[in-house]
Amino acid sequence: MALLTDTTVGKKAVMAVTGIVLLIYVTAHMLANLKAFLGAGSLDGYGRWLRSILEPVFGHEGILWMVRAVLVASVALHLIAATALARRAHAARPVDYRHRTRVQGGYAARTMRWGGVIIALFVVYHVLDLTTGTLNPHGVHGEIYRNVTADFQHWYLVLVYTVAVVALGFHLRHGVWSALRSLGGTAVSRRVALGYAVVITVGFLSVPYAVLFGVIR
Repeated sequence: MALLTDTTVGKKAVMAVTGIVLLIYVTAHMLANLKAFLGAGSLDGYGRWLRSILEPVFGHEGILWMVRAVLVASVALHLIAATALARRAHAARPVDYRHRTRVQGGYAARTMRWGGVIIALFVVYHVLDLTTGTLNPHGVHGEIYRNVTADFQHWYLVLVYTVAVVALGFHLRHGVWSALRSLGGTAVSRRVALGYAVVITVGFLSVPYAVLFGVIR
């Protein structure tokens, strides 16, 4: 296993597997967030359901903590593999070309790098805000709806959320397109990647802006 992950192919495989795990989570998380439009009962009830899955076997929040552990491991492995691949690519060409034309690939690579940093920092903040409640203006465990509305009544928190979600959208667009391209993707695949990224971005941003403009109270 160690020999496989030491290779470029192995590192790309790690990125692919962890990327799929994170894509599934991001999609499910976005859909769950939309329950805020159905009211406190729907969103808070969903949270109670998550905490009670297989409770007799794994205890209260047992499954939830397992999912969190998988997500943390996936994020860590994804970042480690991405960093290693970037360093390997740089080492293969340690001297820049004297006359270098800016190309889409270079733009995409830069976007993925700064986007990854923004997303990683936001994940830390998001956990301290809505998971532990440490940074949340309301911060009551289990009162998800009130915690969300307490956050997004403030324009500056909506702005922070917007920057992070837009960065996520760019990241998803490039990641999904790269995956489809490796499978022989065409121009249709590019549109699929863009469409997916737009849907996820709009879905995530719909809740904070609905709170900010009073649609969700």
